[in-house]
Amino acid sequence: MLANFLRLRKMTHAEWSAMSLYEKFEDAIVIVLSGIIAIVVIAAVWSLLREVVTSLVLGALDPLDFATFQTVFGMIFTVVIALEFKRSLLVAAERGFGILQVRTIILIALLAIVRKFIILDLADTSAAKVAALSGAVLALGAVFWLVRDQDRHERLEQLQE
Repeated sequence: MLANFLRLRKMTHAEWSAMSLYEKFEDAIVIVLSGIIAIVVIAAVWSLLREVVTSLVLGALDPLDFATFQTVFGMIFTVVIALEFKRSLLVAAERGFGILQVRTIILIALLAIVRKFIILDLADTSAAKVAALSGAVLALGAVFWLVRDQDRHERLEQLQE
């Protein structure tokens, strides 16, 4: 099991041995979470596929119907969000960064809000809720831009050294 884990992390036994206990713990948790997310993604894709095929066979799926569009694309975005989360965990594990990557978390939050906008029924939604979601997107976008800008400055400083 350790050999499979090290191969996934693309590290040697010496590199693994040099890691602190907490870093080993963190990497093990990333692998476990990745496995759990993979199972969730497979289940979500299976559910989406079953829903679309069953609805097509029964003739109940009208792709031009807004409610159907909302449901199907909401399910697709759920899978995309889970895949992005899984990818971000694997990238963090591969690069040896800490688990908490601010840009990744902001990106996932933005994807979740975009999903909410897609499945939102404007007829049943108050203007205050739309404004709150819009404010959240603007705030997250600003933080994403600031973090990206800070990362760019740090990379430039490293290149100049």
